[in-house]
Amino acid sequence: MTAPRYLLITPCRDEAAYARQCLDSVLAQTVPPALWVIVDDGSTDETPGILAEYAARVDWIRVVRREDRGRRAVGPGVIDAFYAGLESVDLNQFDFLCKFDLDLDIPTGYFATLLAWMAAEPALGTCSGKPYFWSPDQSRLISEKCGDEMSVGMTKFYRRECFQEIGGFVRQVMWDGIDCHRCRMLGWMAYSRDDPETRFIHLRPMGSSQQSLWTGRMRHGFGQYFMGTGLAYMTASALYRMTRPPLMVGGLGMWWGYVRSLWSRAPRYDDLAFRRFLRRYQWSCLFLGKRRSTERLHHQARALRS
Repeated sequence: MTAPRYLLITPCRDEAAYARQCLDSVLAQTVPPALWVIVDDGSTDETPGILAEYAARVDWIRVVRREDRGRRAVGPGVIDAFYAGLESVDLNQFDFLCKFDLDLDIPTGYFATLLAWMAAEPALGTCSGKPYFWSPDQSRLISEKCGDEMSVGMTKFYRRECFQEIGGFVRQVMWDGIDCHRCRMLGWMAYSRDDPETRFIHLRPMGSSQQSLWTGRMRHGFGQYFMGTGLAYMTASALYRMTRPPLMVGGLGMWWGYVRSLWSRAPRYDDLAFRRFLRRYQWSCLFLGKRRSTERLHHQARALRS
């Protein structure tokens, strides 16, 4: 039997401060990717030169260059860049694919461990490890406290069949939440695990923005609204986030971003069946707990995919 082949696709822009550390951590993997497509989304710093240097000496690194749009674009801009990379390959030549950011430092056995999870669990559609970031004084690592029911947005590892069945990523802010809920809706499992072999360093903390942390949190609130999250669940989530750094401000920004979108009747994800599924799942999480509610759906997925 041939070894499983996995594809990395990395949208990036102006990542010179982190690129070498990330590139070196992927080159050190015990199971390297079959191909790594890095999409330079119009960088204006030293990123293009760094990428050209690595592509010249590593035959499985390929760089796709896009024109500079004049600004950094999170959410739909990132996914547009991701698809520019995906469209340059034949996805059916790979068993797995991963949307992978260029501001990460991953342990050497990271992808080997994810492949082992996939082999052990046929119903597993997407998975990831857990992100950590350094404290301001660089003395300790702090967990970003991402939910176990999601593969994290900066490194989403997918079984190819699952990615194709859910229709890929939505080109909107909450793409990295919609995809995991669609997995469960269609009978796949989605999760992240906090194992030592898969804990990685996020060199740029989650929720930051090219403008401010407040802008990033408000953007997340809008994304929750767009996805179809209910007000009760959003309020509970925001209250929890207020207990995490940055205290109060992060959760408040998320809640205000949601409420402002609700008040203005901003457009929502145009899939009513999905939004109904999401609301049922969220109410179940509020009453039964997220772990128990998610495991119920995972049990159904195992029965379906066994």
